[in-house]
Parts: sequence; structure tokens; C-alpha cells
Amino acid sequence: MDYAVSERPPPGGDARTSSAKIVIAGGFGAGKTTTIGAVSDIPPLRTEARLTTASLGVDDLTHVGQKSTTTVAMDFGRVALADDLVLYLFGTPGQDRFWFMWDDLVRGAIGAVVVVDTRRLADCFAPVDYFEARGLPFVVAVNTFDGHSPHTTDEVRQALGLDPAVPVLLCDARRRTDVVPVLISVVEHALLVHCRGTGP
Repeated sequence: MDYAVSERPPPGGDARTSSAKIVIAGGFGAGKTTTIGAVSDIPPLRTEARLTTASLGVDDLTHVGQKSTTTVAMDFGRVALADDLVLYLFGTPGQDRFWFMWDDLVRGAIGAVVVVDTRRLADCFAPVDYFEARGLPFVVAVNTFDGHSPHTTDEVRQALGLDPAVPVLLCDARRRTDVVPVLISVVEHALLVHCRGTGP
């Protein structure tokens, strides 16, 4: 079901359970894989490959020099936000050369999360533009890594030129207690946009 909450139960789920698809996007090394891993109730599916010398000059490792792997297809996780709501999380690859996969990954999603690393803010313009162009509701999650962000949510909003209605939240992508409110926010935002009749 495209751009809607499915009322079909997940395998083994209650008939009253609704499910929805959420896309986790962002720049290379922003924390998308970590975000899904922090909340998934199942072992997350990861399609990672080791970074090799072939990526030198292709992948910008500025501020993520410790990164040794990269997502080459997608990440997948599943989380129950409540007894009657299950979210399926699909993480996009961050590099430009894998963007041809985005249209398939986004199909059927009710909303998206753009994970932001403020040290590499320019990497987030393309995902933001992508979702805005398609009218897909999204929220911005500023990855605070070690619990510290040098920029406020208002500064990030202004830098990305976001509509005032787009939620911007601080989030340590490694912590389930930080990621769950982000997912709740994107569901609420998507429902609000849908009720206003401004979404797909």
C-alpha cells in the first residue's frame, strides 16, 4: 500500500496491529545504520561492504575516518512502537552512486527520517530536496554522537532551509531512548500532513 499505514498484521501479529514503512536517510557516515540497529526488535539486516582503497578519492571520509564499512544496498529493521503499531525501517545507502536505489526503497513509505551529522551538513541537502520534491513527510534527527551538538535545532533548521512545520530533533543514534521519540515524531508528522491533505 503506497504512502499509507497498512492494517495487515505482520507475520505472527495481532489482527488489530497496523504497520508502516519509514525510510532512514542521510549523508555518508551520518548514522543511518546505527539508528536502525539501536531500535530494531530483530537483528537488523545490513548490506555492508568494507571500504577499500578503491573508494579513495570517491568517498569523502572527512570526520568519519574511523569508518571501515559502508551500506551498499539498504539496512532493514523492525520495531514495535506499541502493541498495535509496528514500523518497518529501511535505511538508504549514503553515497551518490547508490542513489538509483532510492525510488524503490521509498515506495510505500509514510515518512522519512533524515539523519544529520552537523560536521558534514552539506551531505543532507540532497536527501531533504529528494523528500520535499516527492511530498514525503520527513523529520530531521541531528545525530549528537557523544551527547553533544555544537548547533541548536534552530540553527540546523535555518542552515537546511527547512519549512517551519518540519520537526528537528536532537538524537544520539546509538541510544534507543533517543531514536524512539524520533520515530514517534515522524509518524505523528506524517499523520498530520495526511490529515491536512498536503502529502502524497
